[in-house]
Amino acid sequence: MKFDKEIHHRVHSQHRLKLEFTETPFTCDGCKEAGIGLKYTCKVCEFDLHKTCAVAPLIITHPFYERCQFQFYYNPPGKGRRLCDACRREVCGFVYHCNKCDFDMHPCCVNLPRVLDDGETNIYLCMKISDCCLKCGGKGHGWAYRSKCRSYNLHVACVKELMMESWQAMCLNLDKKKAREVQSKIPSLKETLKNHHRGSKGGNGKLKKCCEIAGGAIRLIVGAMLGDPSAVIAAVVGGFISV
Repeated sequence: MKFDKEIHHRVHSQHRLKLEFTETPFTCDGCKEAGIGLKYTCKVCEFDLHKTCAVAPLIITHPFYERCQFQFYYNPPGKGRRLCDACRREVCGFVYHCNKCDFDMHPCCVNLPRVLDDGETNIYLCMKISDCCLKCGGKGHGWAYRSKCRSYNLHVACVKELMMESWQAMCLNLDKKKAREVQSKIPSLKETLKNHHRGSKGGNGKLKKCCEIAGGAIRLIVGAMLGDPSAVIAAVVGGFISV
């Protein structure tokens, strides 16, 4: 899909916003969530929007909520605190809201791919999981990605947490000790998955393949969350994935 190199946006009407690619993390002034990669920006005012937030449709539907119609809001509706039903993080800016069912979603969460497929193995986006998340150890609320063999489960919220920890350790130049502490928190996919495949015919090959897909899934999930599936943060987070 092609995007205009410059746009006019109602939330920043004093200047036109220019499309650019950045390797530096930023906070989207629309949804207030993290971003990297493609963004629309005003350098004069230091104003940034995710590409996804800048061109968000006013009305959408989502396959997880077949009876819902989501309307785009520039600010969370109502007076109470609202949470994104996908990542369970607080909604502080741009949001899609269903007035009928009271569901909310960040614009970037709306665009999370339902299936990650390399041609052989699939990882699926689920509204909830029945097995424990590799990071938090719980099942809880919020969307998650699950491997085909059902041994790899990771909440969307936990991926966001890993992403922010990785940024703090690598992009903000924290010391090596802190970087090692962050890395130790990230689940070893190989150790987690090997018990599932042990004893099965061709188990080593299946284990290697499952680890590769799980690692690739985190990169793709992070890219979609940040509003740019090709975001360079994939390389940053990828460096923390132990497979």
